[in-house]
Amino acid sequence: MLFMLLLAGIVSAQQTYTFAHRDTVELKLDVYQPQHPRPDHACVLYVFGGGFVSGQRNDKYSAQCCQLLADRGFVAVAIDYRLYLKHAPKVPLLKMYTLFDTAIRYAIEDCSDAVAFLWDHAGELKIDPTKMVLTGCSAGAITVLQTDYSRVNHLPAASHLPAGFVPAAVIPYAGGILCRNNALKYASAPAPTCMFHGTSDKIVNYRRFRGSLSTSLFGTNSVAKVFAKNNYNYWVMRFEGRGHEIAIALPPTIDEFCAFVDAALSGRVMQYDATCTDKAVPLTEWSKMTVFDLYLKKH
Repeated sequence: MLFMLLLAGIVSAQQTYTFAHRDTVELKLDVYQPQHPRPDHACVLYVFGGGFVSGQRNDKYSAQCCQLLADRGFVAVAIDYRLYLKHAPKVPLLKMYTLFDTAIRYAIEDCSDAVAFLWDHAGELKIDPTKMVLTGCSAGAITVLQTDYSRVNHLPAASHLPAGFVPAAVIPYAGGILCRNNALKYASAPAPTCMFHGTSDKIVNYRRFRGSLSTSLFGTNSVAKVFAKNNYNYWVMRFEGRGHEIAIALPPTIDEFCAFVDAALSGRVMQYDATCTDKAVPLTEWSKMTVFDLYLKKH
């Protein structure tokens, strides 16, 4: 497919930048410039998945998503972030949440640095920094949700975000929010958020995964309840009977993705909740896997 696109001359121009140095890691991002930019110069920052253990900004799926977004006129940006669990010490599986908490914090810090880089280089990169969309899959979905949650609640991990920055939209594919004290609360309204999730997902649990007596990962079902109760601006697409394969459903749902961005940028306040099936999203080995299966394989 990529070879055919190259022959056709329609692959977007792509350039790599270093946006931060954290610990001993040089963090880079890839910018895909569209051939036919949107008039609003909107930008999509994409965060890859992989359980905070694996994945790359320039792996096949990340490149596919960014090319697809560029085809729709967005400046698409795929970023690095530190994979804390890749080198973390082995601990009993039931204590993984302590390492998971640190892994998420690292990812938020790196995502915030990437946003700051794009903000500072908006002119050069031909983007409107007030129209920046955050999206990601699995661990990347957790990262973008958690970055906005940290922004709204003034948490230290998001302290490198530019002053006044508000995402134009946050679009997680199979994400969740890790909260201490088992309480999911926003100090003020979050960015407009469109959540895609399988109702049978037990890797990033669709409902809620209690990591300890004081910490839970709130999945889409729980996050949507908070958004609905507080009249926050959101859509949720619940894929009936699907598991974690919805993490890689951006390509077949690109029309819904673009529709939500357009609605958010228009300033419309809306709540849309749909339970759906989609034959374009195939079943995978992730369909029946649990978080325990995932980390037993990784560790």
